[in-house]
Parts: sequence; C-alpha cells; structure tokens
Amino acid sequence: MDVPRDAAAAQQYGRSILEGERVRLRPLAESDLPHLERWWADPEWQALQQIVVRPRPEGTTIDMFRRWSVNDSPSGAGFSVEERETGGFAGHVTVWGATLPERAATLAIVLGPDFVGRGLGTDAVRVMVRYGFLVMGLNRIELRVLAMNDRARRAYAKAGFVEEGVRREAVFLGGGFGDEVVMSVLRAEWTDA
Repeated sequence: MDVPRDAAAAQQYGRSILEGERVRLRPLAESDLPHLERWWADPEWQALQQIVVRPRPEGTTIDMFRRWSVNDSPSGAGFSVEERETGGFAGHVTVWGATLPERAATLAIVLGPDFVGRGLGTDAVRVMVRYGFLVMGLNRIELRVLAMNDRARRAYAKAGFVEEGVRREAVFLGGGFGDEVVMSVLRAEWTDA
C-alpha cells in the first residue's frame, strides 16, 4: 500500500485498513463476550489454543478479552472478527508485546467452531498483519502453533507466515511432549495480497 498523498487517499486508507475479503475487524462489543467465554472454555478447542485444558471461573475470560481489546497502547491491539457477508461475530484477533526498537509483536486468533474451515481465520490474520505493519509500524509479527495442528499452519502460511523453526517437545499435552512451530512474517517480505 502506498502512503496516502491527499485527503481522499487517507480517507480510503481509513475505510479499508480493517476490511478483508471475508471479514471486518471491529471493536469488541459486550454481546461478543459470552461467545468468546464459551469458545475459550471449550476443552476441545483449549487443547489446540491454550494447550492446557483448565476450566476457569466465569468472568475471567471476559476480563482477559476486554484487556486485549482496550487498544489504548502502542504495544498491542485486539479486535472482534465479523463475517462481512452476514455481519455475524466470528472470533477475535490480537497482536501484543510490541516494543522499541525491535518492533516485533505476537499474534493470536480465536474463532468460533462454526466459523473454522471457511477461510475467515486466514483473512482475519491477513487484515491484522496489515494493521500491524501499516498502523502499528511493526517490522515482525510472530506466532507459535502446535506442530500437529496442520490446519492452522496452512492458514498462517496462506497469510504470509513462514516457519522459522521448531521448539522440540516444548508443549506438554495429553501426558506427553509435542513440538511447537514458530512462524513469522517480516515487513520486508510481506505482500498485502
């Protein structure tokens, strides 16, 4: 994306920065929180996203997503993911931990089970990466994913992430140790496609 050279171009940039082909990133709404709490507490999805299956008291997840979505610091940003076609709430995406001089941050996404496998996650990650590079001024966005989570690894690769390495037996899951893959995308190699 080129630097806006006039007011009309700046306004177009503002309109489009949080829009993808399939999703729109928007502020967290109170009505999103019960869904996020339910999805975050689902043991089937906890095993993939949080590694540890651990029930939490009601409300703790709500507080966490609120903190991630305050958007009052240059070190991170969090948004709800909305499906453009239906306007339905599909999940949440965040980057956090950005510091100077590194300009590196970590990305995480959670989608509701009914929204997985439809390309919404890949699109949301693409939009958040664009936001990280063009709005937050990041140079690097990274994430960690279970090595056995092929679906997530493919989605991140489609969004431009490259596998950097494997943290061998870094995750304890199901009574044994598994590998975790570190993936990243750099500003210099990123294309807004």
